[in-house]
Amino acid sequence: MNDAQLKQLLTQLKNGKISLEEALSTLKNVHIEALSFANIDHHRAQRQGFPEVLFCENKTPLQILEIAKRVYERHGLLLATRATEEIFETLRPEIPEIYFKPEARCIHSMPPEPDPLFDERICILTAGTSDIPVAREAEITLSMFGIRAKMVYDVGAAGIHRLNNYTNEIDNALVLIVIAGMEGALPTVVAGMTDKPVIAVPTSVGYGVNFQGVTTLLAMLN
Repeated sequence: MNDAQLKQLLTQLKNGKISLEEALSTLKNVHIEALSFANIDHHRAQRQGFPEVLFCENKTPLQILEIAKRVYERHGLLLATRATEEIFETLRPEIPEIYFKPEARCIHSMPPEPDPLFDERICILTAGTSDIPVAREAEITLSMFGIRAKMVYDVGAAGIHRLNNYTNEIDNALVLIVIAGMEGALPTVVAGMTDKPVIAVPTSVGYGVNFQGVTTLLAMLN
């Protein structure tokens, strides 16, 4: 409940349009909405600027539907990650104002208008084309915060000279999100080219001793 909604509730109580018991019941449900399988944290939007994001893996479509309906009704925003076509088709009749991006595995409501202060000032780079789904998830997540990212694909260490075509994007970025699988070398290279913060994101793309991304993760931590 934001400030405007709280003022409206108190005004209704003051003017006798709702009873004290009704106001108390509403306030009790402001922060946590208890379902049989989940406790929805509605206060998260006030604490962190965005309502709960639904992580869809290992949830049933009906569980996701019940959570999504309540989040969207309360906040007018929705982001669900690791989603499938089946989940989207379950949600769409109840929440028609949503979109599904199969490559990113994301379901989302209409993003806010991009903030011109950050327009394309967050740069997302991938080492390979196979890393694009992770980059697209990051792109959609940023868009839900009003940030339009600059995307640069397939500039990994196997052909590192490809980065030379994107020095302007790297120089103009406020933050760089660098996504790589295999041996995870790209974040190190990019970090050596800029004084801006670099967020290194390992993926499970790889073979040999990649160990489904563990090697990449350890390389980035190192």
